[in-house]
This record gives sequence, C-alpha cells and structure tokens, in this order.
Amino acid sequence: MANPGNIAGGHKANINNPNTSEEAKDRSRQVLEEMEDSGEVGQGGKQDKNTGNVIGGHKANLKNPNTSKDAKEHSKQVLDEMDA
Repeated sequence: MANPGNIAGGHKANINNPNTSEEAKDRSRQVLEEMEDSGEVGQGGKQDKNTGNVIGGHKANLKNPNTSKDAKEHSKQVLDEMDA
C-alpha cells in the first residue's frame, strides 16, 4: 500500500507548482482535506515531521547558493516562527 505521507507530499508539491493548472491544484487540495479529515495525515503536515529535520533543512536552504531569494526568505520566516 502507498505511504500516505508520500501521497500528501506529492499533492502539496502539486499545489505549489507554478506549472500546474488551477483545476489540478483544487483537486490536490480536496485530496489533502479528505486525508486530513480521515486522519491519514495530520493537518498541515508539520506536526508529523521531525522538528530537527525541518530546522536542519531550512538552515541548509539558507546557505545553499542555488536557492532562490524567495525560498531563503520563506526558510528564514519558518525558522523565526520556530524560534530556531
């Protein structure tokens, strides 16, 4: 059986993909909502992840020369919100 976390991750990536149609994004939002309602994945997904890995990933993102300015700003915001 497929891993619900991987399925949710794929739908989250689809929602954030600028090349995806709004119809496809709406379908991904619907699937994620159904998965959250059924308890297959946590709401927002962040509580299901290892906090240390999340912090480490965002810190690495800030130091990556290939990361966009917008992505670095997002990582800084997440780290600030996490007090990390």
